[in-house]
Order: sequence, then C-alpha cells, then structure tokens
Amino acid sequence: NSVSRVVPVDKLRKPIVKNILTPGKRNQADRLILDYEVLAEVVRGLKDHSYRIVLTQGVYDITHNGHWRYIEAAKEEGDILIVGCDSDELTRQRKQLPGGPKRPFDPFEERAETLLHTRYVDIVTRRHTDQRLEELVEIVHPDVLILSETTEDIKDEHRAYLQQHCGKIKMLPAQAATSSTARLRSLMLEGASQLAEEINEVVQKHLGGLGATSEKKGQRP
Repeated sequence: NSVSRVVPVDKLRKPIVKNILTPGKRNQADRLILDYEVLAEVVRGLKDHSYRIVLTQGVYDITHNGHWRYIEAAKEEGDILIVGCDSDELTRQRKQLPGGPKRPFDPFEERAETLLHTRYVDIVTRRHTDQRLEELVEIVHPDVLILSETTEDIKDEHRAYLQQHCGKIKMLPAQAATSSTARLRSLMLEGASQLAEEINEVVQKHLGGLGATSEKKGQRP
C-alpha cells in the first residue's frame, strides 16, 4: 500500500536516505544500519518526506519460504520496511534448546546480507541481548509494527506498551507449515538415523569378518 504523497527519490535532501531508496544501486552499506542514532536520523528523514515506515523483528536463521512470505506481507503495509535482525548472542538466548542444534546456524552477517538481497527489505539493523524488547520500536516509532502470532516472547502487556510507540500493530499468522527450529530438529534426526545405519553396517561387516576368521581357524588340521 504505497503512499502517493512521498517525495520522489531525486528530490531527497539527505544523501544516505537517497542512497537507500535509489533503485538498482548497490547500497547495502547504507542499508545495514547498526548504529541506532544513525537509524533514528534516517527514519526522521524518511518521515519528513512522508514515507510510511514498517518495522518487524526476528532471527531469520535458516530462512525458508515462510520467512519470505512474511517479509512480503510486511512490506505491503507501507513504503519502507525496516527489519531488526537478532544478533548471534540474542539468537542463542531466544532459540537455543537444551541438547538441540547450535544456534544460530547462520551468523548475523550472513543473515543480514540475505535480508538485504531481497527487494522487499529496505533497511536492516541489529538487536542485542542488552536491549529491551521494546527499544527498537521506541526508536523507529513505525507507522506499522508487524508481529508474528507465533512469537512467544511478546506478551499482552508488551503489545499494550508497543501500541503507544507505533501507529498500529498488525499480527501475521505463520506463513509456512514448518519453522527453522523444526527443520533443524528434523535434520538432526535424519542425520542421527543415517549415522546409526552407517555404524550398524560397519559393525555388521566387522562381525562378519570376525566370524569368517573364526571359521577358518576351526577348519585348520
């Protein structure tokens, strides 16, 4: 739902904002904004030119079609989509399961670059463990905050507070029948099963060899 009153890219005053929005330009260095003060300045510049800001947050580890459907649906809510991507440490804190596979599977730098390669994502920033859940929302103050119905660490009291710092909150249902955690668990089970079969095959060959050796020894005069 693009807003028709936005200022054309060639009329933008701030160079970094212009670089972010210029079509076809290799501008990933400008679109990956890790400094929140710079992010706040960029957002102000975009809002000054009437761009509608959408914000969402997540891990984006072992991305699948559900992630990209979610991102596409989020972008439909405005002109600029900002994605807060969890740091490696925050990903471990939120997603690491006891005895489960090591998280993240993909380091932050790779996850951020993957997001920036999609045509729906305009800006990527990073969330850290020392930041409150609401901090990025307070800084961006988006027109639309996109939340997933499957996110377990967003409680009702969080949503009530977040509503004070954005135009509206939109909840999106799961966009796929699977999740990154489920896919990792499946890969682990498949890997363990395959390993067990290979070990069993080696053991059987070894035992068969021992049996043949014993039989030969028994046949000696």
